[in-house]
Amino acid sequence: MDLDALRTADFSLLDDAVEDWSTMVGDLETLMDAAEKGLRGAANAANWAGYNAMVSKEFIGKTSGEFGDAHSQASSIHKILRDTRDELKKFKGQLTDAIERGRQKNLTVIGYEGGFTVTTNVPPEGRAKQDQDNKGEITALRDELQKILDQATESDSSAGTVLSAIADQSRLGFSDVDYADRDEAADALKKADELAKLVKKDPADLTTAEFDRLNAGLKEYGKDPLFAERFATDLGPKKTLEFWTGVTSPYTNSDVFRGRLDQLDDMQRNLGLTLATASQSDSAAMTEWKNNVIDLGEKRIGSPSGPMGFQVMSNLMRVGDYDDAFLNRYGTELMATERKLTGNGAHQNLAWSFGGAAGATQYLNRIGEDSGSDPLTGFLRGISNSPDAATQFFNQEYISKDNPDNPFERDSDDANTYKGKVTLSNFQYLFEERDWPQEMDSHGDDLHTGQNNLAMALEAATTGHPAGELPTADTPAHNREQAKLFESLVSSISDDPGRLTDHGYMSDSIGQITSEYLPDMNRAMTDVPRVDSHGIETDKWRDVEKLYPVAGSEAELQHNDVTKLLFAVGQNEEGYAAVEVSQKAYMGKLMDYHLDPSLPEAERVSDDHKLVIEQIASRSGEVSGTLNLGAREAIGSEASDKDKEYEHSVAQRKNWVSGGVGTAVGVGTSFIATPWVGALAGGAAGTATSIIMESVFQDAEGHALENAQKTGGQFWADGQGRNQAIAEDGARAAAEKYKSMDVGDAGMTAREAAKQGYLNAQAIVSGGAPGSNTAF
Repeated sequence: MDLDALRTADFSLLDDAVEDWSTMVGDLETLMDAAEKGLRGAANAANWAGYNAMVSKEFIGKTSGEFGDAHSQASSIHKILRDTRDELKKFKGQLTDAIERGRQKNLTVIGYEGGFTVTTNVPPEGRAKQDQDNKGEITALRDELQKILDQATESDSSAGTVLSAIADQSRLGFSDVDYADRDEAADALKKADELAKLVKKDPADLTTAEFDRLNAGLKEYGKDPLFAERFATDLGPKKTLEFWTGVTSPYTNSDVFRGRLDQLDDMQRNLGLTLATASQSDSAAMTEWKNNVIDLGEKRIGSPSGPMGFQVMSNLMRVGDYDDAFLNRYGTELMATERKLTGNGAHQNLAWSFGGAAGATQYLNRIGEDSGSDPLTGFLRGISNSPDAATQFFNQEYISKDNPDNPFERDSDDANTYKGKVTLSNFQYLFEERDWPQEMDSHGDDLHTGQNNLAMALEAATTGHPAGELPTADTPAHNREQAKLFESLVSSISDDPGRLTDHGYMSDSIGQITSEYLPDMNRAMTDVPRVDSHGIETDKWRDVEKLYPVAGSEAELQHNDVTKLLFAVGQNEEGYAAVEVSQKAYMGKLMDYHLDPSLPEAERVSDDHKLVIEQIASRSGEVSGTLNLGAREAIGSEASDKDKEYEHSVAQRKNWVSGGVGTAVGVGTSFIATPWVGALAGGAAGTATSIIMESVFQDAEGHALENAQKTGGQFWADGQGRNQAIAEDGARAAAEKYKSMDVGDAGMTAREAAKQGYLNAQAIVSGGAPGSNTAF
């Protein structure tokens, strides 16, 4: 900064800017509160339907979130401008004071573009001698002024750097940067430069102390948007991949590898989270980074025999929420490479097998037991955190039936007499056809991490929320792409139940998926035709739509397919618990909903509450009965403690859903937006939902502690009685709360209907006509 620029600086415009931003922050805070409590709250409480449920609610949720981001960004900008103005005013005052002290000593300061001089205030003919006599004072004043100018330059330039970085974060909308002051933001950028410099070193030259410094720094700053973007772009994609390849190799740097082997998992998490944060930036440098890391996908990293870029990068994707657009482009190129290395899926991918003739022998993954050689394993874990990207990935075409090199043939007519080439989606290839590389754990047991991550990614793709979480009030209704994928999943398991039952480790995710499509499945189990012979929607189907309201896009399913899915899911205790608990909660919600006299006339299925209870309890009984038949199959005919595993899984479900983070049945899948987690906390005591869930968990907890061993048949028979009792309790509670009908009649109706539904399940699984014994 030039001396005269600071000495004559007029801060009035900067004062105005600081004041304007202060006002903006206050206004945005008001809008943020209004959006959160008013707009967003009203949207979550509304009974959205159709297109509004899929688009409007999600749009409102994102828009209200933008107000929060706008407030954070405006607040950060205001603080940066305020701090910079105050510092520059301070430096101007220091400069003026120093010049005045010099004047009193007959010293003159002369500024010019690019610098300044300090000389004595005497006539030119005596200036040389006076300058020599006052050399010490001249030097001291010059150094003092230069220090002030250096500090002012640093203040001004760091503010410009930080403000530019904030502006570059998001091309549309606002970034979620939030800094207490200018120095905090500037320190983040400085720290990024320091740590990137460490990673740029040859991995062979990294010391353990530098490894520790890097690990600690990434852990502290990894979620900071400015830090992450600067770190990633300073480092560049090639150096990023070379670093992770180097530190995970026992041969590149033996000191770091041996000395920090137990900390490589933390480094993988911290580096992955940092890169995920960076990927959300829209800066030109980060856009180039994302393009280049994809370009490195098929290239060898570190050496001509090193791992491919896809193998390295996918392991850094296992944690964090990466940018959806980046994930989609990365996934497209990854599958293109998979086709190239497998002959379009005709054989195993030996290049991505661990320890094989053409496979890798380096453990690129340090989180869990799999080696990380198969990049699809890491990538699928990554998209399980990013639902929208997962949905798009699975619905993409893997190979067309018109491709002359397509190796897949299937039955192509209804009579199953002709096999022909078929088009496969990424979902169909990965779930049904891929020859997954095999690995073993330290005990010699087969690992199935890739397929387990596949199930988690499907959970995110079909539900709209990250895997391992429950839907919340903000989770949008299922859109058409999600429902389409669920239809494919149900159809696939129906065609070959072994795709699930032979891979029980996938059942926790498949069970959660199933639990969030219960309204759609209950509709399918009515066997009511949607349209008549003329293609006109039937009155009975309109009643079904009212009885099981679905917001958003419905997954259109076949009764027989639903039965096969439930039977398969029931053969695993975690999958069983997810659906059984959710179906009971859903039954309670339906009773609370339909017996409420304030329900609008247009939404009522019937004024005959007894008939309504029959439909609800019967269908719920069939779901539970089918699940229990699956459990009976898994427990077997010999008495054992296997039934305790089922009871324990149901009891454990309470710990997950009672924390207030979600609901047992996705709010977005139904009009019935009364989360029963509140019931567990006492917020909705006395409802059918709360009574039912208390009974479910108490019953499971009690049976899990019993000493008696049971056969599968005993478990199924006991389930029938418990199912009847729980349905009766729920109906009695709803009838009493809403005074809609005699409590005793309501309870007896529910008990008998639940029994019939349970028995219907046995008939259908045994080969009877679906719905032949149901009331609807």
